[in-house]
Amino acid sequence: MELPIEFKTVIENLTADIPLKKLIAASEAISMRYRSESGAGKALITNDIEAAAYAVVRMPATIGAAGSAMQYTAKLFSDEISTMLDMGAGTGTCCWAAAEVFPELEKITCLERENSMLSFGKKLMSEGDFPIDCDWIKSDITESFSHKADLVTASYVMNELTVIKRAELTKRLWESTEKLLIIIEPGTPVGFANIKAVRKQLIEMGANIIAPCPHNTECPLPDDDWCHFTSRISRTKLHKQLKGGDVPYEDEKFTYIAAVKGKCVPCCCRVLRHPKIESGKITLKLCTKDGINERIVTKKDGTFFKKARKSDCGDEY
Repeated sequence: MELPIEFKTVIENLTADIPLKKLIAASEAISMRYRSESGAGKALITNDIEAAAYAVVRMPATIGAAGSAMQYTAKLFSDEISTMLDMGAGTGTCCWAAAEVFPELEKITCLERENSMLSFGKKLMSEGDFPIDCDWIKSDITESFSHKADLVTASYVMNELTVIKRAELTKRLWESTEKLLIIIEPGTPVGFANIKAVRKQLIEMGANIIAPCPHNTECPLPDDDWCHFTSRISRTKLHKQLKGGDVPYEDEKFTYIAAVKGKCVPCCCRVLRHPKIESGKITLKLCTKDGINERIVTKKDGTFFKKARKSDCGDEY
C-alpha cells in the first residue's frame, strides 16, 4: 500500500531539527540492538532520537506490511470495524495502516510500554492530523489488560517474547477481540514459526482463520518452508540516507494471521510464491483447502490465464 501523504509530511517535519549524524548513529544503534537483544525482553528503543530514527527507518515498511495484511483480510471480512486495540503499538504503525483500510474506524486504543515510542507516536498523530480519535496508554504487553475492541492488532512483537509469553499474549489478544484479530510478524523462518504456533493456538481456542489461509486445518507447509508475502514501499531521501541505500523503494517481507470470532468464508486458494511466467504458461504455487498444489495455467484457460498473469505472492486465486 502507498504511505499516507500526511505521514510522509509529518515525519519530515518532526525530524527536521535533528542533526543527520545523530539520526544515523541512532539508526545503527537500534539495528545492533535488534540483532543482539531482541527476544531478551530489554528495551530496544531507549530515547527520543532513537524513536525518531525508528519512525523514519522502520515505520514505512511496517505500515506497508500491516496495510497489506489488512487489505488481504478486509476483502473477506464484511463486518464493520469501529474500534481498534493495538498491542505493543510502538510509534503507531498499525494505526496509520488501519485508518487507510477500515473507513468506519472511529476509536483506537494504543498500548505501549516505552515512553519514547509512546511520546513520538502521539506527536506523529497530533502533528499529522490523524483522522481517528486515539488514546495512548503506557502498558507492557506481557502484563494483563482489560481492553476490548472490534479489531485487535499486534505487529512485530511475538519475536520479542519467550514461548510461554507468546502463548499468554495470544490468549489475551483473543480474549480482547470482539470481531477480528490480526497478528503480523517478519517474513522470516522464525517469524513464520511464531505465526504457525499462534495459528494453532487460536484454532484450539475456537477461532476461525479468515486469512491468509484458505482452511482452518493444520498448516500443510513442512518445517523447512515458510509462508511470507512482500510489500513494496517507496523510500524518502532521509530514509535512504539513514539506511545507506540508493534504491528508491524497499521490499518488506512479512507473515501474518487473521482470525475472527464468528463464521467466515476464507479465500478458495492463496498464491504462495511469485508466479513463474514462461512463454504461453504460468506456474502457480497455491495453498488450497486440499493442501499445497502447483498449478500450470495456459493461454487456453482464458480468464484464468489473465488472472494468473496479474497475480502476485499473497493474492487470492
